[in-house]
Amino acid sequence: MKKFAFIITLLNFSLFTFAQKKTIQARPNIIVFLLDDMGIMDTSLPFCDSIMPLNKRYHTPNMERMAKEGMKFVNAYAQPVCTPTRVSLMTGMNATRTHVTNWTSPQKNTNSEEKDEQFSPLNWNINGFSPDSDIEKSVKATPFPKLLRDAGYYTIHVGKAHWGSMGTPGANPYNLGFMVNIAGHAAGHPQSYLPEQRYGNMPGKAQAQAVPDLEQYYHSETFLTEALTLEAKKALAIPIARKEPFYLNMAHYAVHTPIMADKRFVQKYYDAGLDSTEAKYASLVEGMDKSLGDIMDFLKAKGADKNTMIIFMSDNGGLDAHLRGGPANTHNYPFKSGKGSVYEGGVREPMIVKWPGVVPAHSINRNPVIIDDFFPTILEIAGIKTLKIIQKLDGLSLFPILKNPEVKLQDRSLIFHSPNKWTTVKDEALLGINYYSAIRYGNWKLIYQMRTQKLELYDLSKDIGEQHNLSASHPAETKKLAMLLGKTLKERGAQMPVEKTTGKTVPFPDEISGN
Repeated sequence: MKKFAFIITLLNFSLFTFAQKKTIQARPNIIVFLLDDMGIMDTSLPFCDSIMPLNKRYHTPNMERMAKEGMKFVNAYAQPVCTPTRVSLMTGMNATRTHVTNWTSPQKNTNSEEKDEQFSPLNWNINGFSPDSDIEKSVKATPFPKLLRDAGYYTIHVGKAHWGSMGTPGANPYNLGFMVNIAGHAAGHPQSYLPEQRYGNMPGKAQAQAVPDLEQYYHSETFLTEALTLEAKKALAIPIARKEPFYLNMAHYAVHTPIMADKRFVQKYYDAGLDSTEAKYASLVEGMDKSLGDIMDFLKAKGADKNTMIIFMSDNGGLDAHLRGGPANTHNYPFKSGKGSVYEGGVREPMIVKWPGVVPAHSINRNPVIIDDFFPTILEIAGIKTLKIIQKLDGLSLFPILKNPEVKLQDRSLIFHSPNKWTTVKDEALLGINYYSAIRYGNWKLIYQMRTQKLELYDLSKDIGEQHNLSASHPAETKKLAMLLGKTLKERGAQMPVEKTTGKTVPFPDEISGN
């Protein structure tokens, strides 16, 4: 009898273990394919209602393929510069709450802001994000890769990290819950894309921006984007062979400066008549697109494509005000301005989601979404219902609208907050760069210029180029959004710049005259 009971117990345990293993294997794999400084117009895939001239410049067949097999988001947003967006991805918090509102320096306790005549340096979190630790001048939060790892996911980071400065926990992807880290550290851009320059690791000349971990490619002809792709496939082969669910943070350094030619693709752009800088830039874009295609092909070859969700996204708008070829401030047209700006060219991003059998193929989603939403979305898709986190989330799960693009989210506040001096640039007031805050609510967008304490109002349903300021003709709507923006900034503890001459903090938009 005891022997029979033991056999029954053993059988039940085996069935439970098998069911548990089957459940773990059935959970979807997740990839975030994140680009650096890629603008919404840097692709042959149109994100406007029609094909625009810039779409004809680029060649991104794998983005087109992904959109045909998945869902294209035409109102997707990030913050104006990189680190704020990347921290929001990892934490689900908006930059207004994290106080990471500019790019972080590789050097600890170093303010990356440029000096300004009007405002004092902001006391923001210059060390970025430090998970579960009390590092000064950094935001403390629980990163979602840690939750995925604890739930049985094999977690991989490849490429640019840029969450925190050197010497802080945020500089090391392992501290965020990644089990594999390839080339991720404190740097905000690569020193070089070229193997003959060792990706910036030249003897006696290595700098903080040098890309680590790729020594095996130094004596090859492997461009940085390709090297990262090859390493990503090697890392993915491990969980696929083990039949374990995986998360891949595929965070390319492309297409950030330095703008260097990817020799595999650049000649066609020279032949098309582009100047040297723009031809090189287009080659960076096409190299990124090849990486996307290679990873999709790899998943299919391994039989893992049908159970894998891929999210394609960029961390901010395309570089536009400087360092590009051609006429300035035209690189994201018809959207206004570019990287560093709260205008659409600086914050509206190319986003695509592919998940066979769940996300409808060849669909378009017009709901306004933001990078803050990725955190709860990914965890819901992974089946993690109880969130053991220390932060308050600003994002919401997009899972319902992934399944059905016709589902409409309720109008909500999407905030873009830049109370810092990102860079010195001509016509910053026209470009929406340095000391701005903005809110999108429905189709309305309000912009607050902190230097002058003036408001601008745009109807994005009729004016995606933000050319017609309606604040004077629509005072009620202007006041409504100014009150909402001010209220939200205060609730989240957002920082505002301080005047040098008076020592007074710039008023919130709901406090200025007329509101």
